[in-house]
Amino acid sequence: MALLTPQGVKEVFQFQRPQGRERLRRLLNWEEFDEQRDCRRSILLDTLYESIIFAVGKGFPWVEVAQVVKFTEELLRETKGCSITEAVTILGNKLRDYRGHFNTTHLLALCDYFHHTFIRHYKLYQYVLGQDQQVDLTVAHLEVCMPPEPLPLAEGMDRDLWIHEQQVATLTEAEAQKRADVLLLKEALRLERENSLQKAFAAAAPAQPGQVLERQELESLVCQAVHTQMELLQELLQRQIQNTFAILDLKLQKKTLNLNAPTPLPPPITSHAGQEEALKPQRASKGKKVKTRK
Repeated sequence: MALLTPQGVKEVFQFQRPQGRERLRRLLNWEEFDEQRDCRRSILLDTLYESIIFAVGKGFPWVEVAQVVKFTEELLRETKGCSITEAVTILGNKLRDYRGHFNTTHLLALCDYFHHTFIRHYKLYQYVLGQDQQVDLTVAHLEVCMPPEPLPLAEGMDRDLWIHEQQVATLTEAEAQKRADVLLLKEALRLERENSLQKAFAAAAPAQPGQVLERQELESLVCQAVHTQMELLQELLQRQIQNTFAILDLKLQKKTLNLNAPTPLPPPITSHAGQEEALKPQRASKGKKVKTRK
């Protein structure tokens, strides 16, 4: 492990935690690693970083803070695979070895820190840092779609009023469609009438040019044309009556909706002048009551 300088640990402490951990990694000459896939190295970096935070919080000089990081790294490495009894012995020996680097108060604080962190959770440290772990990690890249920008609140309306307007618009559209159906029906029946009459005239036409139709044939042709015309007019009239009733029913529905339309909310009073205008009717009514009493 590279020996940290007092200036180096001071820089680590001055950064926020993410930037401080990254600065510590660079000072330790560690290569970049995946925090999620390499949990062991990530936890080890956390442990070294927390030792800096502890030492600074206890008022250690910057020179001693750098020694605390070195002490932590050596303790984790030397106790790897040892029992908890052996770990306590190694901790005591290292504290004696570092008596020349710390005063008595700081040495006791360091001993108390490792007893309440490292020794208390020794099995957990050994499980995580002392043996290889198989990590099954699944990474999914999800696309987050931002919601559309909402319209200004001033353009909004009451929900019941909006539903009412949608219903009226639907009925109006259906009424227009019925009127368009009548026009299309008239055009279709006109074309059908012309086609039927042309077929009738073609069937009754004389075989030789200049040949005159007999009276009986002419009467039959006229009767057939009149019959065709009456059938088409009857169908047109029947369909028009049906569409007229449908349009009247749509008008009745719209009329009913308009009679039961929700009352729109009054606009908010945003100025003092508006408040004065709203209070005028009340003041006038009070004045009338006073005059009546007199």
